[in-house]
Amino acid sequence: MRTDAHQGRPSLDGLGRVLMSSGALSPDWAPSYAAVPRSTVLPDLMWPFDMQAGRSVAVSKAEDPVKWQEYADSDVPIVTQWDDGQHSGTQPGHVPTSSASMPSVVFRMLQALDLQPGHKALEIGTATAWNAMLMAHRAGPACVTTVEVDRAVATAAMATVERLGIPLRVVHGDGFRGCPEGAPYDRVIATCGLRSIPFAWVEQCRPGGVIVAPWGTHYSHADAVARLVVAPDGASASGRFTGPVEFMKLRSQRFVPRPHSDYVKGSVADGVESATTLTEAEFVGEQFGPERFAMGLRVPQCSFIVAHKSDGARPVWFYSLSDHSWACVMFRDGKTARVWQQGPRRLWEQVENAFRWWVHRGKPEHTRFGLTVTAEGERVWLDDPADSWAL
Repeated sequence: MRTDAHQGRPSLDGLGRVLMSSGALSPDWAPSYAAVPRSTVLPDLMWPFDMQAGRSVAVSKAEDPVKWQEYADSDVPIVTQWDDGQHSGTQPGHVPTSSASMPSVVFRMLQALDLQPGHKALEIGTATAWNAMLMAHRAGPACVTTVEVDRAVATAAMATVERLGIPLRVVHGDGFRGCPEGAPYDRVIATCGLRSIPFAWVEQCRPGGVIVAPWGTHYSHADAVARLVVAPDGASASGRFTGPVEFMKLRSQRFVPRPHSDYVKGSVADGVESATTLTEAEFVGEQFGPERFAMGLRVPQCSFIVAHKSDGARPVWFYSLSDHSWACVMFRDGKTARVWQQGPRRLWEQVENAFRWWVHRGKPEHTRFGLTVTAEGERVWLDDPADSWAL
């Protein structure tokens, strides 16, 4: 395998040290990291996420090669496509639809995958092909198949793989169905967010094989990485979550929210009013806190939106995805929060009960939760697969 990489670049080495000190890059993946720098697959025009500005910024290799290289060798996500390819120009588009993930996220997921030399692996979501190239370097020639749903992205990845002489297979297709012609696989990994793991992936992975995928609910974007092991009889795959993460969603599972006006026809005051002793600080939590993930597991078919805070007040909205029920809790500094809800589902009551369940169970982190996938569907659990519930 060859790449056009310049080995020993100071910034590349610096990022490697940071990744190793944080535990994201394990020693066994260090050779692949050194052999396949992310910069070898990035486009000349890209949109890295500026951590200080809190937004994606356009960077051109032709106009500012030093800045371009700095971002390429930084632990930040980089958008490489907007709006399913319908975007033009240098300014960011509306919705990011393909990217190169943060190196720390990439290598933590690869650690969870436990890919060994000689393993046959299937990747869902090729994007720049960097993840697939890292896997190919470790697994060996012709061991990795990667599937990309976007034709333009797949074509670009094929060209990159050919240019760099990487012995892996790029397939243009819908990763939801996997890639049955290459099965069985020892490992399956998704680099896109899932709302339901297709059982086809379980069927195409050998007994004892490992499936790693970002998974979550429509409650929020606070997903977690599921690490599942296929059962000896191949009839299920089960395992715990390894930690929080956020990925662009599998295109066939994207969530398109209904407008607010579909729920609230008049005033919020038309809803049934009550109050709650929960405070904003304890309920809202951090963006990727375990409470949001847990709420999604306990209150299915519900989306959650935290509005901006103004004059000491912050409204939080809940919308049912199974009917037109809604709820709103208004947190005010120094005052008891007021609640309004309407529809067949009393969403706030469900959410508050779920929150108190989470607190009563010891405020479990992501790693105490698990997922089991069968042909009949998915079940989630806390601590013990025997204590599971369907979504």
